[in-house]
Amino acid sequence: MAKKRKHGHRLAGTLGRILGFFTASALCGVLAASLVAPAVAAAGLGVSTSIGFFDSLPEELTVQPPSQTTRVLTSDGQTIATFYAENRVRVPLANMSPFIRDGIVAIEDSRFYEHAGIDPQGILRAFLSNVTSGGKQGASTITQQYVTNVINEARLSQDKGNEVILSGQKDMGDKLREMKLAVALEKKFTKDQILEGYLNIVFFNSDAFGVEAASRYFFSTTAKDLTLPQAALLAGLVNSPTFYNPAVNPENSKGRRNQVLDEMLKHRKITQAQHDEAAAAPIELKITPERQGCANAAMAPYFCDYISHLILNNPAYGSSLLERQRRLYRGGLTITTTLDSRLQAAAQAQVDGTAGPNPDHWGAALVTVQPGTGKILAMAQNTVFLPADGKFDTQLNFNVDAKDPQGNDLNGAGGFQPGSTMKPFTFAEWLNEGKSMTAVVDASRRVYPLGFPWRSSCGKVLGAYSTAQNNPQLGAADDLQNAEDGFYRPMPVNYGLYNSINTATFAAAAQLDFCGIQKMVDAVGLHSGLDGAQINMHQLGNLLGATGVAPLHLANAFATFANDGKYCAPVALVDVTDAAGGKLPAQPSECRDAVKPDVARGVNAVLQDVLTKGSGVWINPKVHDKRPTAAKTGTSNNNGSTWVVGYTSGLATASFFGDALEGQKRSGQNVTINGTFYPRLDGWMIAGPQWANYMVQVTPLYPANPFPPPPASMTKP
Repeated sequence: MAKKRKHGHRLAGTLGRILGFFTASALCGVLAASLVAPAVAAAGLGVSTSIGFFDSLPEELTVQPPSQTTRVLTSDGQTIATFYAENRVRVPLANMSPFIRDGIVAIEDSRFYEHAGIDPQGILRAFLSNVTSGGKQGASTITQQYVTNVINEARLSQDKGNEVILSGQKDMGDKLREMKLAVALEKKFTKDQILEGYLNIVFFNSDAFGVEAASRYFFSTTAKDLTLPQAALLAGLVNSPTFYNPAVNPENSKGRRNQVLDEMLKHRKITQAQHDEAAAAPIELKITPERQGCANAAMAPYFCDYISHLILNNPAYGSSLLERQRRLYRGGLTITTTLDSRLQAAAQAQVDGTAGPNPDHWGAALVTVQPGTGKILAMAQNTVFLPADGKFDTQLNFNVDAKDPQGNDLNGAGGFQPGSTMKPFTFAEWLNEGKSMTAVVDASRRVYPLGFPWRSSCGKVLGAYSTAQNNPQLGAADDLQNAEDGFYRPMPVNYGLYNSINTATFAAAAQLDFCGIQKMVDAVGLHSGLDGAQINMHQLGNLLGATGVAPLHLANAFATFANDGKYCAPVALVDVTDAAGGKLPAQPSECRDAVKPDVARGVNAVLQDVLTKGSGVWINPKVHDKRPTAAKTGTSNNNGSTWVVGYTSGLATASFFGDALEGQKRSGQNVTINGTFYPRLDGWMIAGPQWANYMVQVTPLYPANPFPPPPASMTKP
């Protein structure tokens, strides 16, 4: 009885295959006819809506460039990072090895150069095989596969991934549409253009779309330099990227590779000797995974993050955030930045060594801009972008504002109290009002009570700076204090600046129009790093740096002095091109007169004295021994924020060390850093050497000229 049932199953299977043969033959005829006469196809299929189906099809396929990888480059052409939704690097057919071109045709569509988009012989062969033997042989030509890839890529780029149709999911309508479009495509493009497009779009691996990316990923080479066994392996991989993945299934991959070699030999694309040598070769992978995004940047991850925000926040790159994200991750942009890889390497090495193992997570940062252009040449901090064992990690950028002027997020820490690095701007207004650099001020005064006759031509009211009134409701600060005793006395105003005497700065401000001080601070681009608001210089604490400022903008403000008083807005983007070479908006250099040249020269003269006989005299090595250099130290009230901002005529650098993540609440007193105990931190102690060691390395790369001297009238008592 069992034998009869088994015989019956065999008979039914045979009859089914015979019936399938005739059905396949009929369907082949219908499919072929449908390409010429849709109405006939509709009648043959017995589907009344088929005429409408064919009428709704586009007459020809519009091929859009597939998603490509965006590259962010330094000014000297080194890669900072890549962005992609699909890792793809488009290359012309001429830059692909003949082995990959011949291999993909041999295994996927040997009659590619003979048919007109569909291959009737292949269709019939596949149908016969499938219905008579129960197999799942496909019949899509390379052109048909290209059509499917292009359609799916368009859906993905429009965030319609749920509409992507894979080969095993196609119904009869999908297949007919694919065939019609394949024929239309062949009328519009040459065979080589179609093959080039196919090899640039086809999926090899989740880390590799297109043959160039696949070559780099699996073999750390280029598509142009693929060897025969390498090319044959990749050609075989597209049929089933998982099953034939050489890193996961090496035996499957090798068998498929050798099948490709057999087909190449059969179609006379290689010799028997080439075939035998390649078939005997072991699979030798040299996998180099692409790492996209700023977290995996080759250098300067925080500068990279800053660049990405400049793109994503700018409507010039798309009317919506979604469009801008699509352009960044799929548009194949080449973004050339201002970063100098030489300076960046030196800056990163310096901040990494500043605090040593750093279990207490003290922050260190360096940022350099070029006077006269505003170009950001280096941006570094002593943290890692993603959590790592034993590392200080954060995604906040210590060097930039929290938000841009339009209120868009920049992922910045929001600035730190600049302390005494704000003093040069009061001194600049002193000179701007025609006063002498050497005039004597009364630095013995420590109390400025309510009713003190401050000057404010714009009508803003100033308060007190003293607790002498014994009335805490007034919101008055402590009596003025200097870092050291012995400076509560009359002194020349320049002496008070280069020695960073708080009482001297207040004594000078007492003779100035605070509206003039405000204009000076605004003119050099200083603002709150937290929200971009104006630093209110009528709040007396801001004379000594109470409002947090981002290192980038503090460095750039000092660059205005270095540039003879001309302010240039910070610039990070030099050139942006799309995948077709079209230009997109970058950041033009925007410069304007901000400080009178004579005033800038007076400031430069005094700030050079900081390093030779003032608050920075203990900074080593002495940068000024090699070229004219000016600088200013700075420390917040609780010593938790310390600075040196210094410059030549070629480079301006802000160096920060302190509490970067705790809202500057942590005190920098009685702390041990890198094995050294500090009763209190001061700008010259850690931020100073960090700045000096870095500047000694990099200033020779940007020649510096002596600063022009101030007019003689400024130096008279």
